[in-house]
Amino acid sequence: MKRKYIPDLRKQTAQCEANYMRLMKLMPDLDSVDERCYQVAWPDHQASLRLAVEERFTYTTTVKVSQQHDHDSPWLCAHELVVRLYHDASTAEVVCSRHKQLAGAYTYPNKCMRHPDEKIQLNEYLGEWLTHCISHGHVMEPVFVG
Repeated sequence: MKRKYIPDLRKQTAQCEANYMRLMKLMPDLDSVDERCYQVAWPDHQASLRLAVEERFTYTTTVKVSQQHDHDSPWLCAHELVVRLYHDASTAEVVCSRHKQLAGAYTYPNKCMRHPDEKIQLNEYLGEWLTHCISHGHVMEPVFVG
């Protein structure tokens, strides 16, 4: 009998705390900058990661994280994540992927064919991209508010 997936809340919280620190390192002036782009180069291609603030509130900020590769195919959509930063808890979690709200866990199989741990996988993916930008990315140009 297959066991039901139970999210590992410690692991998920640790990932969200690490992502918050990574985002704050990439956008230390989050209160005054609306957007920042990073370029990452490999020997045979380049990619860019765009961090764009969508909403600012006292305790939360919502940032859209999108990537674009120089060899993007017209058949594939660039990945886009909506990340909510909770400043009082110092955490950042992926709340939407491709304009679809994410649940904490999914039954499997399901209509959209999401993995049971899809949300933690997307938070880990975000962490990998942010870490790569910190290590190898170059800021393209900041856009300042008003």
